[in-house]
Amino acid sequence: MKFGPVPTDEASGAILAHSLNAGDRRVRKGTILSRADCDALQASGHASVICARMEPGDVHEDDAARRLGQALAGDAASHLDLADAFTGRVNLHAGHAGLMVADAPAINAANAVDEAITIATLENHARVGAGRMVATVKIIPFAVSGETLDKVCAIASGALRVAPFRPLKVGLVATTLPVLKASVMDKTARILGERLATYGGEIVAEVRCAHDKGSIADAIASLDDTETDLTVVFGASAIVDRRDEVPEGIEAAGGTVEHFGMPVDPGNLLLLARRNGKPVLGAPGCARSPKENGFDWVLDRLAAGLPVTRGDVTAMGVGGLLMEIPSRPQPRNQVHDAESSGLPVGAVILAAGRSTRMGGPHKLLEDVGGMSLVRRCAQAVLASRAAPVVVVTGHRSGDVRAALDGLGVVFVENPDHAQGLSTSLAAGLKALPADVHGAAICLADMPGVDAALIDRLIETFSDGGEAAIVVPTAEGKRGNPVIWGRRYFEALCQVSGDVGGKALIGENPAQVIEVDAGRDALRDVDTPEALAAARRDYGA
Repeated sequence: MKFGPVPTDEASGAILAHSLNAGDRRVRKGTILSRADCDALQASGHASVICARMEPGDVHEDDAARRLGQALAGDAASHLDLADAFTGRVNLHAGHAGLMVADAPAINAANAVDEAITIATLENHARVGAGRMVATVKIIPFAVSGETLDKVCAIASGALRVAPFRPLKVGLVATTLPVLKASVMDKTARILGERLATYGGEIVAEVRCAHDKGSIADAIASLDDTETDLTVVFGASAIVDRRDEVPEGIEAAGGTVEHFGMPVDPGNLLLLARRNGKPVLGAPGCARSPKENGFDWVLDRLAAGLPVTRGDVTAMGVGGLLMEIPSRPQPRNQVHDAESSGLPVGAVILAAGRSTRMGGPHKLLEDVGGMSLVRRCAQAVLASRAAPVVVVTGHRSGDVRAALDGLGVVFVENPDHAQGLSTSLAAGLKALPADVHGAAICLADMPGVDAALIDRLIETFSDGGEAAIVVPTAEGKRGNPVIWGRRYFEALCQVSGDVGGKALIGENPAQVIEVDAGRDALRDVDTPEALAAARRDYGA
């Protein structure tokens, strides 16, 4: 491909490198110039233009991206969907919920062939929902050598796939000790069941037994008459050695311990074993909690039909620190600070929308209970523990700011508010200081959300830790506001259109903590009828 300045009257058929004005219209970068384009540019004073001119054997950027995307995905068994090519880019999306599996050496080798051809993916074994973008192919220049493209396609062929989740049938063995309450064991089974439900799986049998190797062996063997894919053993006391009761019990039942310990925290004390050709997991104590831990990583792979070997476990160390150690108590020396107010949480109030469903009035400026709807929301958030409080404005920004006059909020203007709620979400999150561990995302049109509800959600978030997503519910439905840990901020800033984080919630079910909040968490004001009902219920 040739690149550089060309006399405009000789540029027909070339690819314009930079957008230019031609009279009252704009000729965009990447346009294959027609004779009419060249005439218009020349008439506007552009004697020359910077262009790319394809040579024999070159492949246009869109065609190149499409071909590489097809090679990367391979056949239908990859469960990948390719988007249309645009500006030298093709995005690949998951066609099924599961784990993204990449042949990292192959993709690295493909990226090393030529700087003009690039492949970027999510982290290997990332959990993805159907429709989630998992990779993008980008051709940097306007065209690339066909010979080079063929070489990259051959290296990257079939290097990416989604391993779909399948329902797991699990047998649960739980040991007892006098110090372990039955309610704790019940909660453990419930949380495991919720984890499995995200794959469509379930606990098909549960056996409780004494905490000694003989009882454990008998309990494991008793599951032989039940069709299971996996056995999970929760010991009443943590496994501390390969010769402890749980591993000894697994071996006494005819199993083989393949590995004990994993470089993931929380999750260090996981045990990996096999019996009768099926996996057996000795669960770490942290798996009694819904918070993400190493047990989730192994369970995800098993649910996706991927083998989990000793080598797989030992390779999890990079990225395996799921929670900063100083931010949580040491397990053998827990200290509870009565003065602590929990993890710091900021708030983002989304107040940039156009209220199109109201049919005219700006709903946030309408009076509910003696003040504007947006002021009512801001006062409730300010009265909670959330700080700072960021208000994202857009449509009729000056009026919204005037309605909040005198309140201690931080304003952020979103000039792209017409492109959807997601742009306001990103603007608000980026305005929060680095020292907040989470963010309460508040809708400005929910008059029933008060400080007490927000504080309940913050308290739950503090108990759940920085990986938690706290969601209020009522009548089996999820509402707002939602509190997100900082680890999700970057992903939230990548969503597009008039949506929030619903897809991310679906991709991280083990981290979702639901709080029964009552109907106020569901009620927003989107229509004149809803406004009338709010005035009736919350004051004229």
